[in-house]
Amino acid sequence: MHRRNFCLGAVAASTLLPGRAFAQNWPARPIRMIVPFPAGGGTDAISRQLAERITNATGWSMVIENRAGAGGNIGLEAVAKAQPDGYTIGMGQAANLAINPSLYPKMPYDPLKDFALVSLVATQALVAVVSAKSSYRSLGELIAAAKAKPGTVTIAHTGNGTVGHLAGEVFARQAGIKVLIVPYKGAAQVVTDILGGQVDVLFGNPLAVMPLSTAGLLRPIAVTSLQRLPALPDVPTVDESGYRGFEAANWSGLVAPAKTPVAVVARLSAEVNAALRRPEMVEKLAVDSSEPLPSSPERFAEFLGAEHAKWGALIREAGIKLE
Repeated sequence: MHRRNFCLGAVAASTLLPGRAFAQNWPARPIRMIVPFPAGGGTDAISRQLAERITNATGWSMVIENRAGAGGNIGLEAVAKAQPDGYTIGMGQAANLAINPSLYPKMPYDPLKDFALVSLVATQALVAVVSAKSSYRSLGELIAAAKAKPGTVTIAHTGNGTVGHLAGEVFARQAGIKVLIVPYKGAAQVVTDILGGQVDVLFGNPLAVMPLSTAGLLRPIAVTSLQRLPALPDVPTVDESGYRGFEAANWSGLVAPAKTPVAVVARLSAEVNAALRRPEMVEKLAVDSSEPLPSSPERFAEFLGAEHAKWGALIREAGIKLE
C-alpha cells in the first residue's frame, strides 16, 4: 500500500483566524463523535481508540454515538445538520464521503460542501478470500472458472456502496469476466455463507477475515493494496496478479459540520494527528492491517476531491447502479 505522508501545513497558522477566542474556551462540555456504523465494527473500533487517546492526552470528554444505516449516510447527515459549534464531529469513510454520492440518486448532504474536514485517520486494504475448502487457490484459477462458465462465480460484499462492493465490481470488469454479485448486510453472514459454500469470494475487511484465515478456515488469494500486507507476505496483490494499477482501499476521516470555527477545527486536527503518531495507536491500527493517515484539513480536502473523482469515474464507467 502506498503510504501517504501528509503534513500539518497550515494548522498552526489557522489558529490566528477568526474563532480564536471561542477556541480558547472550547470545549466546555462533552464532544459527541458520531460513528455512522454499528458498534463492534472496524470503524467503531478505530473511532473509540482515537477518542480514548485524545481524551487521555487532553482531558476532554468525548462520547461515541453509533448511528448506522444507508451505507453510512444517516450518521453523516446528522453531522452535516448539527450546530457548527465544535461539539459534534463524525467519522467519515470512503463509502459515505466518496462513493455514495455517485451511487445514490439523492444524497442527504454534499460531502464536498457540508463538512469542515478535520483530518484523515487511517487507510486499510481489503483481502480477497475464499473458503479453505474451495478449489480456487489463486485469482487466476477463479478468473479461469468465470470465463469457462460465465455467471457462475459469485462475489459477495457486505453492503451496497462499500469499498468491498466496488472492488468486486471493478475487478470483474477489469478481468473481463461475468460474475454474480451477491449483496449482504454485514460481514458475519457473508463469512458464514463462504464457509458453507453458498458464495465463492469476498473482498473483505482484514478485521473480519484474517482471524478465520489464521484458523485455516478461509484462504486469502489477493490483497487490494499496491504492496503486499506485512501480515500476509505470501499473498499477492491484485496489481501483481496481472491487473496493473488496481487499488481499492477503505479509509476514514474525521469531519465536523461546515462553518465550525476554523480555530476549533485546527485544534481538533492537531490532537488527532498527535494521537495517530503515538506508537500505541500505530500498533493498534496495525492489528487489522490499517495504517495511520495524519493530515491537515487542507490535505484532507485535496485527498477527498481526488477520491470523489476517482470513484465517481469508476462507477460511471462500470455502469454500477443501486437497485
